[in-house]
Amino acid sequence: MLLAFDTATPLVTVALHDGDRVVVEHSSDAPMKHGEHLAPLIARCLKDAGIVRQDLTAIAVGVGPGPFTGLRVGVVTARTLGMVLELPVYGVCSLDAVALEVVGTGAVDGGFLVATDARRKEVYLASYDADGRRLEGPVVTKPAEVATDAPVAGAGPLLYPEHFPHAVAPERPSAAWLAAGVSAELVGLLDPEPLYLRRPDAVAGAPRKPVS
Repeated sequence: MLLAFDTATPLVTVALHDGDRVVVEHSSDAPMKHGEHLAPLIARCLKDAGIVRQDLTAIAVGVGPGPFTGLRVGVVTARTLGMVLELPVYGVCSLDAVALEVVGTGAVDGGFLVATDARRKEVYLASYDADGRRLEGPVVTKPAEVATDAPVAGAGPLLYPEHFPHAVAPERPSAAWLAAGVSAELVGLLDPEPLYLRRPDAVAGAPRKPVS
C-alpha cells in the first residue's frame, strides 16, 4: 500500500493507493495548517482503508516547489515514517502531479503550463507537452514575464488572470494523482528533499561582536 501526500500548497492532501487504484483520499479544509493537519489526515486515511502503518509498502511525497515551512513538514514526515517503518520514500515534483491530472482528465489536447503561487507576486512555473512530460522548469518568476494565452493549470491563473487568461483545472496537486503517477511510473522520482527555488525568508542574523 502506497501512502502519498503533498504539502506544497496551503492545503494538505493525503491518499492511499493499493497498486491498482486509489483507495482513499482526504484533504485539509483550512489553509496553512500543515503541521496540525498532516498527521491526523494520514491516520484518517489508514483508518478508512482498514490498515495500520505496518501495512504500508512505500511513501511518496510532493517536494514542491513551494513555501519553505509547508514543504519541510511534508518531507520530514515522509522521511521519518520511511526510517521508522523501513520503507522507500519517493519525492515527486508537485507541479508534475498537477500536470498528470490535467492530462488524465482530458483538460487539454496539447501543450500547457502549470503555475502555482510562489508569493511575493511570483509563480512557480513549468511547461509540459500533451502527454504531461515536463519540458522546462520549474522556475520562479514574475507572471508578467511569462504571460501566455496557452492553457495554465494551478493557482497562477486564479491569482493573475490578466497574465494567464486560459485557466484549466486543477488548482492544486492531488495526493490521489500523485500516488497514481508513482504507482504507474508516470512521473519522475526524486530524492525526498524539498525543491526550493529561492532562499527561505527567515535567515540567521549576523554574529554578535564579543564584548570587550
